[in-house]
Amino acid sequence: MFVLYSESTFLYSIEMTQKTKNKEKDTTVGFISLGCPKNMVDSEKMLALIAQAGFVIDYDTENADIVVINTCGFIKPAADEALETIGHAIRKKRKGNIQKVIVAGCLAERMKEKLLEQFPNIDAIVCLGARDEIVNIIKNVLNGETRKICKSPEDWTTKVQLDSDRLLITSAHWAYLRISEGCDRNCSFCTIPSIKGKFRSKPLDAIVAEAKQLADSGIVEVSVIAQDCTYWGMDLGEKDGLLKVISELEKIEKLKWIRLMYLNPTGISDELIEAISKSKKIIHYIDMPIQHINNDILKAMHRPDTKEKITALIEKIRKGISDVVLRTTVIVGFPGETEQQYNELLDFVKATQFDALGCFGFWPEQGTKAAELGGQLSQKIKDKRVEKLMLAQQKIVFDKNKALKGKVVDCLIDENPEDTAAIGRYYGQAPHIDSLCYISKCDQPVGSFVKAKITGFKDYDLLTEMI
Repeated sequence: MFVLYSESTFLYSIEMTQKTKNKEKDTTVGFISLGCPKNMVDSEKMLALIAQAGFVIDYDTENADIVVINTCGFIKPAADEALETIGHAIRKKRKGNIQKVIVAGCLAERMKEKLLEQFPNIDAIVCLGARDEIVNIIKNVLNGETRKICKSPEDWTTKVQLDSDRLLITSAHWAYLRISEGCDRNCSFCTIPSIKGKFRSKPLDAIVAEAKQLADSGIVEVSVIAQDCTYWGMDLGEKDGLLKVISELEKIEKLKWIRLMYLNPTGISDELIEAISKSKKIIHYIDMPIQHINNDILKAMHRPDTKEKITALIEKIRKGISDVVLRTTVIVGFPGETEQQYNELLDFVKATQFDALGCFGFWPEQGTKAAELGGQLSQKIKDKRVEKLMLAQQKIVFDKNKALKGKVVDCLIDENPEDTAAIGRYYGQAPHIDSLCYISKCDQPVGSFVKAKITGFKDYDLLTEMI
């Protein structure tokens, strides 16, 4: 579970709701957000709607009148975490600590009636397309509404929800900017299309308006997110649409860093590489999930990539952006993965020297084609393969960190406590995902940029000193 809501965030939201007191002023709402950055955006939108309606958002989710749980249901570990969180809230409800429990998000969309079968004491289930109805749902629950499942509208998968006017829970200086929803890809292991529907681009004017609103509120870094950012505009007849998006974002003066997340290899064009290389705001960080490198496994995954294409693309990226930080994700233990195929991936990771890497063991998700394949591997084998690959990646990162000693980098300050070193990030560290910079002798406020010299490292984190 990500700890997304700090006490200061909730104190801010409580202060905001107190300025709009109404008949709901005595009802407290605790909010728990699980899962990915896209889920966080939904949480921020719901929190803003709840606060604007006059409810008091309570930091203490153990004793709030109403607890809203925004769930993830992408893979089994995420679903298990969500189910455990729901079960805990239900037990608190039985003891009288909590009055009502509302479940929203991807697991609500994916399970619907099955969630009620497992937890009949849930008061309401909010599917993804009903996100913006959260206030009415809370009021109906308080008034004894018996209809428990609030399903997505029939036309939900043809529309895209707008994300302006959010109550940010990231920080006061960086935020996520979602540019699309859903996915048209047919990866055999993935549940996203069945949960979120077809890919649909957020209109460009809405993206720009949201980015300007974030910048005007003090945001200096945005992480652009989608299931695949490179796919933006395909449903609108745009070719290389992401280039148009970043071109407009670059015009927003107050934005200093634009970070592009989730770039699938097939969508990374020569033009995009050139745009990133030349830009003064699009930071030289590419998050490119390859999932595997063996051609037979890639084909079984229904990935359009090949080892040859991925290898050539990485070479092209590093040639075009000399100081690029390259992050990827891979899946091991896919059905039928042999020791030889796994070793091919392991050798590729060692040779390619990714700056950051996430490795996941395959989960046979119900409803996916990969779950029906033969050759399912044991959990023991998958865990062993994850561990071995991550140990190899750890050595790569430690060697890279050692080589960075003496380099001067621009750091964005995320925290600056009085009694310890400041905490920040250089462009090669994505928030909530990658490592951190610990900056000694830093007297600058949160949200500012400082130049810092790298003096060493501790595990994955860099030790620096402000110049």
